[in-house]
Amino acid sequence: MKKNGILALSFNALVITFMVAPLVIVCLVAFTPGITLSVPTSSFSLRWFKAVFAHSDLMQSFKNSLWLGFMSASISTLIAVPAGLALTRFNFRGRELLNGLFLSPLMIPHLVLGVALLRMFSLIGATGSFFWLIFAHVMIITPYVLRLVIAASVGSDQACEQAAQSLGASNFTVFRRITLPMILPGITGGWLLAFINSFDEVTMSVFVTAPATVTLPVRMYMYATESIDPLMAAASALIVGFTLVVMVLIDRFYGLDKILVGGK
Repeated sequence: MKKNGILALSFNALVITFMVAPLVIVCLVAFTPGITLSVPTSSFSLRWFKAVFAHSDLMQSFKNSLWLGFMSASISTLIAVPAGLALTRFNFRGRELLNGLFLSPLMIPHLVLGVALLRMFSLIGATGSFFWLIFAHVMIITPYVLRLVIAASVGSDQACEQAAQSLGASNFTVFRRITLPMILPGITGGWLLAFINSFDEVTMSVFVTAPATVTLPVRMYMYATESIDPLMAAASALIVGFTLVVMVLIDRFYGLDKILVGGK
């Protein structure tokens, strides 16, 4: 195997530094003892992390984001599992059209979706409803779950299912005892990836949230437009840590390489 040269390694290191440096700086700023956005040099403090947990609006928005992410990811999984199995196990008219319809939210900018959903919710009188906020998030995160379910289904051994059916097992038994365990890593990884995307979504949520349903990213955006203290840096550092934990779980249960490059 040919090794990368010094130029390729330097370029990769430069790209990684360019991507990681802003996160490192934000996390460092979160530990500043001062009241302005500055990197601490002489001492570190947890005062802004304490301020995050003492901020009632931020904590309520955090609860909204957790509940929204959990419900949206769960509903998306319930939709993606039967859809993924149907798209991979059966050949029917309109299959490609249906597949494109499920994946279409990936191709539409969230800004456009936010404006369109705001207009639709206004027409049907659904503005401010947490239910319709879940609906909006389900629409944009279902493709992530579907993609992993399809990958897991294609990579599974269907001979095991056929053997169980030949021995008299019902379709439900085959699904519960054979199919589901084989595609479970894909389902788990898809749920976690959908949860992350729902939790971090801000572009579309700005248009469809109400004062009682403001999510954490939207609350942070609103706060950042009004203040320049390190409170948002501390909140951002907490989100970075939370996302890192979830990504480690994805890598543990499914593998980041399968998500990023579609490996089996």
